[in-house]
Amino acid sequence: MDHALSLELDPTTIAADSRIHDLSEVKQSGMAWVKNHVQEVNNWVERDGFALLRGLNIVSTNQFSAILETLFGERLSQYVYRSSPRTALNNNIYTTTEYHADQVILQHNENAYSNVWPMRMGFFCVIPATTGGCTPLADSREVYRRIPGELRDKFERLGVQYVRNYGDIDLPWQEVFQTESKAEVEQYCRQNEIEFTWLDDKRLQTKQWRPAVMRHPKSGEKVWFNQAHLFHCSSLDNQLSAQMRDSIGSEFLPRNAFFGDGSEISDQDIKLINQVYQDLSFAYPWQRNDILLLDNMLFTHGREAYTGTRKVLVGMANIASA
Repeated sequence: MDHALSLELDPTTIAADSRIHDLSEVKQSGMAWVKNHVQEVNNWVERDGFALLRGLNIVSTNQFSAILETLFGERLSQYVYRSSPRTALNNNIYTTTEYHADQVILQHNENAYSNVWPMRMGFFCVIPATTGGCTPLADSREVYRRIPGELRDKFERLGVQYVRNYGDIDLPWQEVFQTESKAEVEQYCRQNEIEFTWLDDKRLQTKQWRPAVMRHPKSGEKVWFNQAHLFHCSSLDNQLSAQMRDSIGSEFLPRNAFFGDGSEISDQDIKLINQVYQDLSFAYPWQRNDILLLDNMLFTHGREAYTGTRKVLVGMANIASA
């Protein structure tokens, strides 16, 4: 994961952006205000794909959890079948992905590699970074339209096969599946159409086919909805990837993505996809107590590299499946 240029919008653009909702004049607690404006806030997200609530008075993680559950209309979801390290807090609130501060997290729709995913996500900025650390966004509908036609059609026709090898380099299967029981892992895999192979007593490999393109359940619009670019071996450090491919083969890398028929996706294909995301990404500098609400199918998210201390929390709900 490489360093990236800042994607922050300029102050003039931010001031005129109708998707930022300045609530700094609200005298009530954040929770009280949200209870009285549930439909209005949800309308914002449905209209624009996301909404940034700025200036609410929020005093704790528990209050953030309660705000999300009020807006989402249900309890928050547990984060199972993980792809990145996180710390679980109270009430299914999690830290955002805990990669080193100098690393960039590429754009992605949460759990797009799985057959179940959250439709709604909420981020809460507890401590903004000293520099950087924004959560860039990109419109998944526009990503779909911008992918070169021949490549897009191939992905749409074949889908994506995700291959994961759990162990010392990537997350252990115990953390990914949140259990110490092999039987529970096997049950989860069977229920979710994931092929699994125990390579030995400790090592597990899984394979799962997923579509690369989906239709949004409400608007019917096509969205680019996969994590081929994140799982692909080229997203590893280039030298490490080449050395590992030569020594153990592409199928046994910690994670990799192939076309749905098992054929390899070229590094150049992934480079084109990442460039589309880069061209379409934009970001708002975090401010303390910001809440960012997201339609997870309409917009991707990522993370800039940063300096200083940064604490951003996340909760998810409204699980969809296919």
